[in-house]
Amino acid sequence: MRAEHEAEAGTGAEPEPEPGTGSAAGAGTAAGAGAGTAAGADTAAEAGAAAREAAKSRRFPSITKDTARPEGHGRAAPGDALAARQWPMLSVLAATAVGLLLTALNHPRGGCLVIGVALIAASVLRRVLPQVGMLAVRSRFTDMVTYGLLGVAITLLALVMEPHPLLHIPFLESAVRFTVR
Repeated sequence: MRAEHEAEAGTGAEPEPEPGTGSAAGAGTAAGAGAGTAAGADTAAEAGAAAREAAKSRRFPSITKDTARPEGHGRAAPGDALAARQWPMLSVLAATAVGLLLTALNHPRGGCLVIGVALIAASVLRRVLPQVGMLAVRSRFTDMVTYGLLGVAITLLALVMEPHPLLHIPFLESAVRFTVR
């Protein structure tokens, strides 16, 4: 752990001896100077190995320097691949826009149904596709549950919408009467 922090900060390595002086352990003899150089090479090799190990480590660094990139970030792909990766989000947004347009054109039940189905489709896309671009906001499970619950709730509200509801829920009428009184 200490080696990781030292490798990150660039500290902790033994100071290099000044040229011509040798190391503290081998000062004075030619054999000792040669051993000091070998020890310095070993120390450099160990520091390099520690730096590689720190780079491979899956632990979070002790000092945060940047924010984590979202799943749909663009550095790993060429320029055109970024737009191609966003099709799930664009399709859900397009369906939601159609639903809002239907609602604005005085078809609220149809508009809410389209929006609810779009959110349910977002939940399914998040489950089956490995990369969904900006549709991935949180963990896969949390996104699936959030999109799915919102989609089902909006769809149910569209189905029980007055006048002439398409779905009759027996306890809903008494619950509304109890709360509205």
